[in-house]
Amino acid sequence: MVDPTSDLGEDVDPEDAPTCETCGDSILQDPEHVVETWVEDGTVQSRHFCSQDCRDAA
Repeated sequence: MVDPTSDLGEDVDPEDAPTCETCGDSILQDPEHVVETWVEDGTVQSRHFCSQDCRDAA
């Protein structure tokens, strides 16, 4: 699990890096990535997108 508060690329194994919810590409070191975070049933949830365009397509 990647700590959502850390900078991606810092000590993150590419196999463990989050992937875009829309296209499935890794977002490792992608400066355009978007993270959507919310609380559901008392648990923090998040999903990652490689760009705003992929976020809009979700």
